[in-house]
Amino acid sequence: MANVSTGIFGDSNFMNLKALDLQDVRSEVPGLLTHNEAIICAFKTVRDQVVFTNKRVFVVNVQGITGKKVSYCSYPYAKVQYYAIETAGLLDIDSELILVFSDGNRLQFDFKTNVDIHKLSALISEYIL
Repeated sequence: MANVSTGIFGDSNFMNLKALDLQDVRSEVPGLLTHNEAIICAFKTVRDQVVFTNKRVFVVNVQGITGKKVSYCSYPYAKVQYYAIETAGLLDIDSELILVFSDGNRLQFDFKTNVDIHKLSALISEYIL
């Protein structure tokens, strides 16, 4: 299966996604939403963000030293074929979400231990089933 580059790399706890207050989502993201689309939850690394709406997942990848170059990747729930979660363990302290799309591409997100992966799973299920 092909991997989709999300800009979210690494398996170290430093680079794992942590919860982000909705008012801290990058200011340009709401302008990219469609009519009747709302941000449900968001996560961040140092500079990158992953935004879950009621219609899709946005991956915001801040690039370069200055951070002026930014890529926005939109992944609609309608194209998700299936997904998987992995909860945190004793030694593996991060949880994971994997989304697999109908074209074979996949996204993998690693979250810090304080992220409720079960709640995120329920959210994904609500929109893809």
